[in-house]
Amino acid sequence: MIDSNTKHKLLSDAPVIAPSMLKCDFGNLHREVELLDAAQAPVLHWDVMDGHFVPNLSYGAMLIERVRPLTKSFFDAHLMISNPEKYVDDYIKAGCDSITVHIEALPEPQGLLDRLQEAGVLPGLAISPQTPLERIEPYLDACGLVLVMSVEPGFGGQSFIETSPERIRQLKSMISPETILSVDGGIDPDTIGAAAQAGANYFVVGSAIFNEPDYATAVSDLAQIARSRTASLT
Repeated sequence: MIDSNTKHKLLSDAPVIAPSMLKCDFGNLHREVELLDAAQAPVLHWDVMDGHFVPNLSYGAMLIERVRPLTKSFFDAHLMISNPEKYVDDYIKAGCDSITVHIEALPEPQGLLDRLQEAGVLPGLAISPQTPLERIEPYLDACGLVLVMSVEPGFGGQSFIETSPERIRQLKSMISPETILSVDGGIDPDTIGAAAQAGANYFVVGSAIFNEPDYATAVSDLAQIARSRTASLT
């Protein structure tokens, strides 16, 4: 589980590139984890879908638990599921370091965010593109991570919504400097710069890593683009 320094390390290592395991080769999952370790990807992002909250199915806590002993990477679970409060203990037990739930699935998330914090897990709250940012404002102080969806949740490989940087910019002004601001959906070399310039410091990336022949180069190049756009603000 997460220790007290992990969040600060993630912030100090920003920009963080978090490969989305939804796009990996599940027929060679062990090898994929080895390649991501070799690429020095600090985070593995697990998109969990239930076919109810979103119109797609992926995997669950059992798979994550089996992969946990294979790597020391930070495990970030993004629960795109209905009634996450019923299942969150399974993901804590599986060894997730951060667990993010959707405000649309749990309109009153304070109790669950507190529960995650007490369990030593970084609590996260995600918001979909059509949901007003005001919906999550009352809960931002309880979040270690806030996730802005830059596509509609449910499927990988979608195009980045062009208005997402403005939402990121607005949310950046609402959160503490100690809160990780993540963006997920359509992140690639053409879009990561705008997201970074808007204030994101944690980037979930699928196709732009897993469709490339060299994961290390893909991770490094994405981080460099984000870093250069962030530096231009100072």
